[in-house]
Amino acid sequence: MERVLEGRTALVTGSTSGIGLGIAMFYAQAGAKVMLNGFGKPEEIARARAEVGAAMGGGEAPYSAADLSKPEQVRQMVQQAEAELGKVDILVNNAGIQFVAPIDEFPEDRFDAIIAINFTSNYHAIKAALPGMKARGWGRIINIASAHGLIASPYKSAYVAAKHAVVGLSKTVALEIAQTNITCNAICPGFVRTPLAEAQIPPLAAKFGVSEEVALKDHLLEHQPSKKWVEVADVAQMALWLCGPNSGAMNGSAFSVDGGWTAA
Repeated sequence: MERVLEGRTALVTGSTSGIGLGIAMFYAQAGAKVMLNGFGKPEEIARARAEVGAAMGGGEAPYSAADLSKPEQVRQMVQQAEAELGKVDILVNNAGIQFVAPIDEFPEDRFDAIIAINFTSNYHAIKAALPGMKARGWGRIINIASAHGLIASPYKSAYVAAKHAVVGLSKTVALEIAQTNITCNAICPGFVRTPLAEAQIPPLAAKFGVSEEVALKDHLLEHQPSKKWVEVADVAQMALWLCGPNSGAMNGSAFSVDGGWTAA
């Protein structure tokens, strides 16, 4: 991979697995120093740190265990990244959780947690990282939203509300920094092939009495016209492109990476 991010640093939240880890790997392979954040089993976190560290040239990647539902921990995470990396040039707000239920049955603690982690943490991280970006005269803020940041589905009120808010926040921040060399964009993936997403297939197959292949295409990917997974690399490549050469005019946009879902 061309090392277009040589000399840059990045903080990627929710990066111990899935999309976040994919983005962190792409950045490291492109020359950036990257700090990881997220939950998981200790051995999984150690593996992620080793993989990204190897892509960075050796050693373990820096890591923050910040709980993004707690504002003070979000601020401390950014401070730790600035201390260990020297600066934060690129901020990727990727961390997220999900819960599905009808609105009148939605547990209040689950609703509040989804809003806090999927949306409010973005605000706190941007607020903490932006002054340094302004002082250095360059920065890239990328918020991982979702196709559900553009359209809705039933039983996902908290997630859809949070992701719509992420898109709106991205646009507002973009306008505020439009005359700087800092940009803020959202990426809106469809269903991405991750272990958590793949784990939904067997229960769907059992529920509808169909094969796992049919469950994938006709139920999980019902609204994704391609009937194919979005791959982690598809999202990571977009996140890399938004930080690379000639990306400065891309500001305040919500980039769909969804197999045509939001084209309908």
